[in-house]
Amino acid sequence: MVFQIMFALIPLLMNTKDAVIAQPANGPGGADYQHEEVIFKDFAQAEDGYWLFLPSHPMPKAAHLVVFNHGYGAYNPMVYGQWLRHLVRKGNIVIYPRYQKNLLHPKPDKFAKNVATAIQDALHQLDTSQQIRPILDHFSIVGHSYGGAIAADLAVNYSSYNIPKPKALMLCAPGTGFLKGGRLDTYEQLPKDLKLIIVAEDDDHVVGDEFAKLVFETATNTPNRNLIYHFEDKNKNENRRIGAKHNECYGIDQAFDTGLRNITAMRASRWDEVNEVDYYCYWKLFDALLDCTRYGKNCSFAFGGSPEQKYMGEWKKGKKIRALEVILPPN
Repeated sequence: MVFQIMFALIPLLMNTKDAVIAQPANGPGGADYQHEEVIFKDFAQAEDGYWLFLPSHPMPKAAHLVVFNHGYGAYNPMVYGQWLRHLVRKGNIVIYPRYQKNLLHPKPDKFAKNVATAIQDALHQLDTSQQIRPILDHFSIVGHSYGGAIAADLAVNYSSYNIPKPKALMLCAPGTGFLKGGRLDTYEQLPKDLKLIIVAEDDDHVVGDEFAKLVFETATNTPNRNLIYHFEDKNKNENRRIGAKHNECYGIDQAFDTGLRNITAMRASRWDEVNEVDYYCYWKLFDALLDCTRYGKNCSFAFGGSPEQKYMGEWKKGKKIRALEVILPPN
């Protein structure tokens, strides 16, 4: 089943009850898009299936590839739709593996295998469709929550999973909660040349920062890694609060709705605000990570504790929003 979505005709679906700072015009996290439309292909009937998102209008001959691993139960891409839209319009092919049939099946130790199968099948589909050639030289993975744990496993064991070697990896509020399937004891076997960003939310009561610290502290053979903390901030004059909870990277977009419903999708439907946390944390950091990995540019937005990496935007009257905290690996 194939759907084509004309994003030029679809308004941005977001919560407007709290005024938010506008998206930056350009740069990492910015609105300098190369493409106006997204082609949406559905190959996700089985638990090891996937959705495929391709840039269009104009359609490129080739595009870099990103795998986006959702959190537990968030197998409707609607949940992250606005981020997916951003990534594709920036010029990326995005594979969104399903990896779960439902909330109970399969068991978590099967998740990574299902994602690997989805990646293999998507690459075959791209090779045979002759629509857009995937560029695999800088294969990249981003994962939220349980999807972060899956992404870390794939990055360690990419050879045995028969997928391309990841060159960029971003883990967003990663963790498994009380479930332990698919976790590794150590991540010291992550590739030496991998560029790794881990983002933890300060007020994350779902998984905390335990897994984030485990990956960061044990990935001792991967020197180019940063652990980044995002914090809540408030502005009484604007009557606004910017949260730092587990699902800050959600961004509902009904255009990506596949009709699949569960408790995760229903809860996420109330989390439709795209704000500074998206623009200056998740979107900015991942855009910069991709730029740094592929082209050697915007690396200061992704690594090193620089002012541009930590910057989270400003309130309306110019006061800076609380900056990100960056933990660097020991020398």
